[in-house]
Amino acid sequence: MTTQAQGNYAQNPTVDAPHAAPVNQPAQPQDDAVNAFLAQISALEVERETVLAAGLPALQRLAIIAQRDTGQAATVRLFLLGLYNGYRFPFNLTTLRGLDLELFSDCIAVLTLDARATVKEVHQYFNNGGELFEQFAEIAMESRA
Repeated sequence: MTTQAQGNYAQNPTVDAPHAAPVNQPAQPQDDAVNAFLAQISALEVERETVLAAGLPALQRLAIIAQRDTGQAATVRLFLLGLYNGYRFPFNLTTLRGLDLELFSDCIAVLTLDARATVKEVHQYFNNGGELFEQFAEIAMESRA
């Protein structure tokens, strides 16, 4: 290589010398895909935390209501049972229209919790939740008889 050619490399470092590693190479498509994937995971975690923060207190309130003996309590009870085991306790969503706004909002928060957080099944958020939901089932069966 001549001195003149060597001088050009020194003056313009972005010019590739033969057999030299590329300088200032643009980001790889894999880097973009990995960053997008990590951003998606981060967004899902933020969503999960938000859903848990709204859904868990709503679930607690609904479980208290479900133990009462009112028409709205029966709807809440059947809603919770539908989440617990939809095959065993099918729930007609139009019955939610009969709930007052606060209970309706709690049901939607719990449905979102069940659908988006997917941390546990709805009854598993309670100590002895299986027993609690089976009590709801007994009350529901008694009221149908």
